[in-house]
Amino acid sequence: MLKLYPRTAFAGLALASLPVFGQAPAAAPVAPLAFEVATIRPAQPIQQQALSGKMHVGVNVDGARVDIGAMSLMDLIGIAYKLKPHQISGPDWLPLDRFDIMGKIPDGVSKDKMPEMLQTLLADRFELTFHKEEKEHAIYALIVAKNGPKLKESPPDPEPPKEGDAPPKEEKGVMTINNGNDKVQVRQTGNGAVVSGGANGTTRMTMADGHMRMELSKMTLAGLADVLSRFVDKPVVDMTDLKGNYQMAIDLTMEDLQNVARAQGMMIPALPAGGGSSASRPDTASDPSGSSIFSTVQQMGLRLEARKAPIETIVVDHVEKVPSEN
Repeated sequence: MLKLYPRTAFAGLALASLPVFGQAPAAAPVAPLAFEVATIRPAQPIQQQALSGKMHVGVNVDGARVDIGAMSLMDLIGIAYKLKPHQISGPDWLPLDRFDIMGKIPDGVSKDKMPEMLQTLLADRFELTFHKEEKEHAIYALIVAKNGPKLKESPPDPEPPKEGDAPPKEEKGVMTINNGNDKVQVRQTGNGAVVSGGANGTTRMTMADGHMRMELSKMTLAGLADVLSRFVDKPVVDMTDLKGNYQMAIDLTMEDLQNVARAQGMMIPALPAGGGSSASRPDTASDPSGSSIFSTVQQMGLRLEARKAPIETIVVDHVEKVPSEN
């Protein structure tokens, strides 16, 4: 069993109808896709999961079995409709309460239809109703700085194992977390953790002097924008036009990490005003010169520029805080 201490617990922290003419009879309405069976239960707080070393977080689809762990309604709406958090407008508590969901995909239905089944579950069990709007949104545009990017391309992926190859040896002290159809493994090190597998290759996280350094072996610029959005006060949109995968390093203060943990529903006390060392004092996105995030981006030969842009948004009209009974 992997035991996570509070400092490395942070590391365990990372979706028209056409008019009908002529005399043809109207087609029969198609029933919405739904799980054959689904149970919803309150999830154990992520903080308790992290401290116990037993994490049940993310989405795992294994054959007909769908296992969703510790997801908030904000997360579930995002997965169901393929939206990012800043594209969802609703009650303040939407990202707080978390649920474990077990569902069975009906026979003959592709697992790729899971988001549509989740849409039906949200409507039936949480009585979710919403409307769509295109809203002018304050954003940070991720753009290339004047002197060009300073990024190193990732090496090619290793060859996948061939049929008949011996399976990889299981390591002790390694925790597996499912995220969608990707499985990532978290291995604790002396001063941080190593996360391997999934679309982003290997991520090494080390803690020192109140800072965390994330070294990513494989990341797109769109992926970087998603990561940065978690740590600044506006969503980040990739406008670099740079394609491919790159090696990157991101430096984060303890305040950056605490803000993300709070957004995930963990009870983290705020740092005292003016307290702590200079390394642990809060950074503010409104002051780029003093922010570790803005400094990190600048070191990559990139820039975050405040702009406004129209973004399609789901506006929640009604949703129940507690689902109907199983």
